[in-house]
Amino acid sequence: MMEPPDRGLALLCDPAGIIQQVLRNDLGVTDAIPGRLFFRLVDPGSRAKALDFLVHIKTHQAAIDWELNALLEDGPATLHFSGGLIEDHILIVAAGNGQLAARLYDEMMRISNEQVNLLRAALKQSARDRAAQSDPESQLYDEISRLNNELVNMQRELAKRTAELEWLNQEKNYFIGVAAHDLRNPLHTILSYSAFLLEQEADSLSPTQREFLEIIYNRTEWMARLVDDLLDVARIEAGQLDLDLAATDIGALVARNVALHRRMAAGKGVEIDLQVEPLPLAIVDAAKIEQILNNLLSNAIKFSPPGSRVEVRLSAAGEDFRISVRDYGPGIAPEDIPKLFRPFQRGKPGTAGEKSTGLGLAIVKRIVEGHGGRLWAESTPGQGATFYVQIPLEVR
Repeated sequence: MMEPPDRGLALLCDPAGIIQQVLRNDLGVTDAIPGRLFFRLVDPGSRAKALDFLVHIKTHQAAIDWELNALLEDGPATLHFSGGLIEDHILIVAAGNGQLAARLYDEMMRISNEQVNLLRAALKQSARDRAAQSDPESQLYDEISRLNNELVNMQRELAKRTAELEWLNQEKNYFIGVAAHDLRNPLHTILSYSAFLLEQEADSLSPTQREFLEIIYNRTEWMARLVDDLLDVARIEAGQLDLDLAATDIGALVARNVALHRRMAAGKGVEIDLQVEPLPLAIVDAAKIEQILNNLLSNAIKFSPPGSRVEVRLSAAGEDFRISVRDYGPGIAPEDIPKLFRPFQRGKPGTAGEKSTGLGLAIVKRIVEGHGGRLWAESTPGQGATFYVQIPLEVR
C-alpha cells in the first residue's frame, strides 16, 4: 500500500516500549493509543523484528529505516520506521517510505529539542531570579547548561548518523551479494569452457589463439575468485558466518591441503616443507579451515621466488592448535602489517605477477575469529613473512 506523502505516525514510548503519547497518527494505525505496547501495532510476523528495533534504539541511540508490517484500519501495510532516544523516552516515527520517515523523524526531534530548550531556559531563569545577576556561580551555571545542551544535540546527531551508516552498510552488503551471485555462474561457465579448450583442443589452436585463450582463462579465473570473495565478505558482514562444527583430524586436513598446493608451488620452482605434530581431534568447521589454508598457502607461493621454499608447521599451543606458514619472499614493512587484514587492501603483485583481490586475508581473519582464535603476521623486509593462525581445539 502506498501512503500519501503527508501522512505519518509519531509516538513517544517509555524504555519498555509502552506508548506514552501519540504525537501523530495520520495513517490510521490501529491500537496506537497510550498504554499499549509498541510491538502490538505490527502483525505477528513482524513482532520479533519490532522488538529488535526497540533494542537497537536503546543500544545505539537511534535506528533508521526499518521496514515493519503495521496494522492499519484499512488493512496491513509495510511502513518505514525510524526512532531515537529523547531524554528517558523513545521517539518512534513511521511513514510510507524511508525519505518521509526520515523527514518526520528530524521534525519530531527538532520540536522535542525546542521543548527541552524552553524547559531549560525556564529553569535557568528561575535560577537567575534567585541569584544576583553578578553572581559568578549563576554565570557558571548558565555556561555549563549551554554546553550541556550543545553536547546533547551533538550526541543525538551522532547517534542518527551512526544508525544511517549501519543501514547503508547493510544495503551495500545486500547489493554486493546480489551482484556477485548473479555474476558467479556465467564467470564459472566461461572458466570451464576456456579450460576445456586449452586442455582438449590445444593441438588445433594457433599460437595466437592459444595466447588469447590463456588470457581469457587467467582474467576470468581472477574475476571468479573476486566474486567468490565478495560473496564471502557480504555473508560475513551480514552476520552469516555459519560454522558447521565437527570433530576433525587437523593433521590430516593440513597434509591434504599442502599436497594440493605442491603442484602449484612446483610450477614456480618452490618447495613446500611440512611438519605436523600429533594432535587430538579439533572441533572446527573443516571447510572453513581449508579456506584459511588455501589463502595462506596461495599467498606464500605467490610471494616466493623460484628456488625457495615455504614452511608449514602444525603444533599444539596449550588448549589450541597453531598453524604457521612462512615464505622467503620480499617480506612486509612493519607499518603495513596491520593493513593486511582490512578488506580491499591491495598489496604488491606476486613474484610472477600474480594479482590479489585484496579480500582474502580479511576473510581469513573473520573465519579465525569466528572460531574464537586469532591471526597475526611477523616479517622482516627482505627475509620473508610468517602468518600464524591459533584456534582452540574446542570452540569456546
